Amino acid sequence: MRKRTLGQNLTVSALGLGCMGMSEFYGAGDDAESVSTIHRALDLGVTFLDTADMYGPFVNEELVGRAIAGRRDEVVVATKFGIQRGPGGERIGLNGRPEYVRQSVEASLRRLGVDHIDLYYQHRVDPTVPVEETWGALAELVAAGKVRHLGISEASAATLRRAHAVHPVTAGQYEYSLWTRDPEGELLDTMRELGVGLVAYSPLGRGFLTGEVKDTESLAADDFRRSNPRFQGDNLDHNLALVAKVRDLAVAKDVTPAQLALAWVLAQGDDIVPIPGTKRRTYLEQNLAALDVVLTGDDLADLAKIGTDVAGTRYTADSMRTLNG
Repeated sequence: MRKRTLGQNLTVSALGLGCMGMSEFYGAGDDAESVSTIHRALDLGVTFLDTADMYGPFVNEELVGRAIAGRRDEVVVATKFGIQRGPGGERIGLNGRPEYVRQSVEASLRRLGVDHIDLYYQHRVDPTVPVEETWGALAELVAAGKVRHLGISEASAATLRRAHAVHPVTAGQYEYSLWTRDPEGELLDTMRELGVGLVAYSPLGRGFLTGEVKDTESLAADDFRRSNPRFQGDNLDHNLALVAKVRDLAVAKDVTPAQLALAWVLAQGDDIVPIPGTKRRTYLEQNLAALDVVLTGDDLADLAKIGTDVAGTRYTADSMRTLNG
């Protein structure tokens, strides 16, 4: 397994594993298969597991904790706080208050069954709390040994700078894929200036770039993509045409569309680590084969053109308002 370094000294596998879908958002889960998928990932050299307290909510951290029991030394555990949910799953809002930071880390440590978190992200920036206050509390967690590295997700370049001034940001987690190029430009330039690694979530476009999604009717009733603008109506038809182009390029290289899409993200820089999510061992193994895909300059150019013509916003209007804090 190839390695990459986030920030100054957090070494992780070049591909990580996003665990969110094992517990929520993508239809029914299968805990036994999910645990087996995590075990298979570790066996194949994947060291970087991504979860969050709000996934489930709460149960995804517990699942990851069960899966890594007895194998803690093999894993870089990343989790997040800041999107507050109630015990019934209800959305309460964003919370960056220092007292909530301290409560959240204790709860995550307990659910994960670990004595420290390797990478702890502020999941979304709370607009009602200065980021300096939130990061002051996070810096205290590092000093106490409860957290090793700090990250931030979906923050603007300006907010990233402010957080970094309080305590070094090891990684920023942002959606980045062929069909979501938002980090390019000011944000990615700022991250590289500061030495912040990019953890790319949804590098397969929420599964769309695999070519497996043809319509929303085939998705589970509780699959959040049913309400995602990019999967709706004319947007869906337009985006399916883009995926067809990815599929044609993949066929020409004798790889799957997913492998091609992941290889493109990997080729954007050694400071970028994609974390494709899956809850099945078969897809995990297919995704890891992307590490062996070699893209030419022409391949990269052809793929880049595809990603500039996507229809629809990447979240609903309400969710879009929580971004770029």
